[in-house]
Amino acid sequence: MVTRRLQLSATLAACCVALTGCHGDDHRTVPFAGSTQATLSAPPQTPTPTPTPTPTPTPSKSKPKPPATYVAPPFTSSVDTVTAASLGKSWHSGCPVGPDRLRALTVTYWGFDARAHTGTLVVATVAVAPMREAWRRMYADRFPVRRVTPVSAYGGDDNRSMAADNTSAFNCRYAVANGPKRWSEHAYGQAVDIDPYENPYTLDGRVYPPGATTYTHRDDVRPGMIVPGSAPVRAFSAVGWGWGGRWSSSPDYQHFSASGQ
Repeated sequence: MVTRRLQLSATLAACCVALTGCHGDDHRTVPFAGSTQATLSAPPQTPTPTPTPTPTPTPSKSKPKPPATYVAPPFTSSVDTVTAASLGKSWHSGCPVGPDRLRALTVTYWGFDARAHTGTLVVATVAVAPMREAWRRMYADRFPVRRVTPVSAYGGDDNRSMAADNTSAFNCRYAVANGPKRWSEHAYGQAVDIDPYENPYTLDGRVYPPGATTYTHRDDVRPGMIVPGSAPVRAFSAVGWGWGGRWSSSPDYQHFSASGQ
């Protein structure tokens, strides 16, 4: 009887070991058959990559190039009449020319984004043909122009127009110069100011428009700057107009006019 009890106890102990891995208070899980017990450890940490700072773009001194798929349209122009209402504050009674002697000339121009745009210039009737030809030549040479809008969009305020780097022609105002008060060539519709920010006017140490001082350094030629031999100088010279950039005492690099003044 004792022998049988001892055999029964041995059998139960063997079953305990086989089924549960009984080892006192050790409750570790027995791995599945055929598996390999892995050593428990913390998961590997993937290092967080350090972001690469984005470089600050610097202005390009080269002419912008259009996308390879862009096909520039041909130069076009159109002429329309104007009225006192459409001229807004750029004209008033007493100006040297009336609306009947002015025209709205819409032309294609090459933008700073290397694409074609259209803009409108108000010019004297007699200036339509030379102005159209000069703009056709500038467009062919892809000279960049920021925007072309009648100065009436700026309430006839030349300073606001220049600050917006706007190219404009007619504006019934006096000349910004020393000496007796006189009408500007713009008041006759026979002058145009092109890219005024890139081509400021200097007078008695002042720069117009304000803030364009960096562009008084004319040896550092950047897009939109009018310098001797550039497309605008050649284009307006071909139609007999003079360039204010040649004025020795107060160069006006943005200015072209029929009289050269």
